[in-house]
Formats: sequence, structure tokens, C-alpha cells
Amino acid sequence: MSDTSGRASEWTFSDSGAIRGFHAHVYFDANTVVAARALCEAASARFPVRMGRVHEKLVGPHPRFSCQLAFEPPVLGDLLSWLALNRQGLTVFVHPQTGDDLTDHTNHAIWMGQMLELDLDVLKRHG
Repeated sequence: MSDTSGRASEWTFSDSGAIRGFHAHVYFDANTVVAARALCEAASARFPVRMGRVHEKLVGPHPRFSCQLAFEPPVLGDLLSWLALNRQGLTVFVHPQTGDDLTDHTNHAIWMGQMLELDLDVLKRHG
């Protein structure tokens, strides 16, 4: 985690222009797969997002089954607002794509719902 102590004048801020895109991962299990699929399909119908596969297996660092929504930075505000109102208790993990996968999945991450532990070793091996 970043050190947030000290004065603001001592902080280093990143340029948001480094963000090439975002991924939102909708997590689900056998009991919520239908709701997750419906949420992802509705999001892809309403917003300029690319819906990935509905993975009913663990993929990458993700601790649950998931479906990925990929989108450009200008979509973030509207999509997050919509997901906040429509996720129906599903956990959604959102991260930017800056080229630093480990930091994007940790310090830069946004969680909606339960925060889960990612398998960061996967990212460390590929980073």
C-alpha cells in the first residue's frame, strides 16, 4: 500500500493519461451465474463495453468465477454508477490498464461489494 502520511506537497501524483482502458470483473458462483450473465449482457447493451467470456472456472488472479467487461476511460463514470445501482449484491472488481498489472490490481483497484483476495503470484510471475 502507498504511504499516505505527510503533507500533500510531498505526495507524488500519477497522470490519469497513463490509463489505456479499464476492466470490470463481475464475480459469481453457481447460484449467481444467471444474474452475472444478465448484468454483463445488459451493461454491454447499454454502454460501449466489450463483454468477455463468462468463465465458470478460476482465471488469472481472480478468486471466483467471473465475466470481464473491457472499456475505455470515458465510460468509467457512467458504467460505475450503473453497476452500483444494478449489481444485485454481486461483487465487481474494477481496475485500470496502465501496463503495470500488479499495481493496477492492487493500489489502483476499485471494489464494489466484498473485497476478495486476489492470487497476486499470477501477476508477479507475468509482470
